Amino acid sequence: MAGLIIHEWIANSGGSERVVKSYTNIYPDADIFCLWNDGNDDLKSSSTRESWISRTPLRRSKVLSIPFMPSVWSGLKPDNYEWALISSHLFSHHALRKFPALARYIYVHTPARYIWEPSLDHRGHSLGAKSVSPVLRWYDKKNAQSNANIAANSHFVRERIMRCWGRDARVIYPPVNVDEIQNRSYWADALIGAERELLESLPETFILGASRFVAYKGLERVIQGGESVQVPVVIAGSGPGERELRRYAETASVPVTFIIRPSTPLLYALYQRALVFVFPPIEDFGIMPVEAMATGTPVIVNTIGGTTESVVSGESGMHVHRWSGVEFVAAVDAASRLRGAGPAMQARLFSEAVFRERTKEWMRSE
Repeated sequence: MAGLIIHEWIANSGGSERVVKSYTNIYPDADIFCLWNDGNDDLKSSSTRESWISRTPLRRSKVLSIPFMPSVWSGLKPDNYEWALISSHLFSHHALRKFPALARYIYVHTPARYIWEPSLDHRGHSLGAKSVSPVLRWYDKKNAQSNANIAANSHFVRERIMRCWGRDARVIYPPVNVDEIQNRSYWADALIGAERELLESLPETFILGASRFVAYKGLERVIQGGESVQVPVVIAGSGPGERELRRYAETASVPVTFIIRPSTPLLYALYQRALVFVFPPIEDFGIMPVEAMATGTPVIVNTIGGTTESVVSGESGMHVHRWSGVEFVAAVDAASRLRGAGPAMQARLFSEAVFRERTKEWMRSE
């Protein structure tokens, strides 16, 4: 059957791009349509089409392009396709809704958070977002009412879909590179030169935080946690909040080491070396905690969000309310005893193979 895979915009890398790449592995003959492709070579082919926005300066600003996105999705035609598999975190789920004869399967990373959940997305606090959000919520909910089959990337997102759109969804967790991570027993062996020296220069024991350096990721809480247990901290990643985070680290009572833009092998080696991986944000799912568990390292996460579904408290990590003080000290002590098979086995539930099989089952059953 001729099929079409649809995605909002394709970034160089990211969790949603992993989902789309998995879809192309499941359905290699399907075409791809997106607003624009920002350099992801894995998703560039003769079967990939970009919208007219890709040929304009609008592609450089997601915010400025938002008013034009609805016309793109409403103007898309089914051509000769028999089904459409849609990856959505903004408005792509509106695509092809006027063609009920076409089988549509929508994988929802989240309803647009800055419209529906501004408390979880700082972009929703801007004056412009506040002024247009009521209209966009009405428009978004209206266009979510169709005969499409919906899947959510976590139970946390499923509840948001029900609350925002009044629709139910099955849950299919996104794919994580678990097999790749577990195919190498010791990731330090994959490092050479400066990265190998950097890894060897780190303290023997440290707690790790890693993500983009943006406010909602809460990396300062990793530093607070390190102070509570009096263990050095390593922070890996990059982003606009680096300067502020470094200023915060300067006042810490424990050493804090920053590793900017680590390579994938170095990140995996850091996971493997860490006493625990600390991941504070409220996420819809959270790829990095699963990656850390795949190396056998236990993870400490929030008590809210999709990470509570992947990290089983007392088996592959711990859930905490507070990121400092007695509760956090107890969590690190308990989590560090879980290192090894428990986290590694839990991570395998979120492998690429599991995702592909559940996707095929979803599309067959519906």
